[in-house]
Amino acid sequence: MRDQLLQAILFAQETTTTAEEDEGSLIDVVPGLMVWTILTFLIVLWALRRFAFGRIQRMIDQRRDRIREALDEADKAREEARELRELVKKEREEALADRERILDESRRQAQRQLDQARDAADSDLRERLEKNREELEAENARLREQIRRDVVELTLLASEKVTGKVLDEEDQRRLIDETIAEVDVKQIASEN
Repeated sequence: MRDQLLQAILFAQETTTTAEEDEGSLIDVVPGLMVWTILTFLIVLWALRRFAFGRIQRMIDQRRDRIREALDEADKAREEARELRELVKKEREEALADRERILDESRRQAQRQLDQARDAADSDLRERLEKNREELEAENARLREQIRRDVVELTLLASEKVTGKVLDEEDQRRLIDETIAEVDVKQIASEN
């Protein structure tokens, strides 16, 4: 192969020198030059194919794969972003619904507590009023009884002074009953 390559180079030189000697124009067809040009082209093509085209094609394929992966990742990221937006929207709607439900429950609970407090206050007021009424009735009964005793004592004292003698128990009892029958205790109590 080496010998053939040397022969081809020598032949190309001879052809070039003869072409220069003929001083032909650039458009003239020179068969030796044409053969050497084709041969050089084929050698360069073979070398490029053997050493460069494979690497270049691998680099192109790798770049294509990286671009495809980047596009797939971008599509995946876009899909995830869309899903996240939908999830956030759904969670926001659920949060709003929960907030409304909690507010409604709070309002109902506040109303129940207000009603319970109002009922308790009404009940407490009724109990206090009843207790005060009972205390007033008891105090009125005690005062009536006190007035009766005072009236009896005054009557006894007045009768002793008028009659000048001490009455026995039977006379006192009769005098007390007569005085009580004559005096209206309710009328005296209302005047005070």
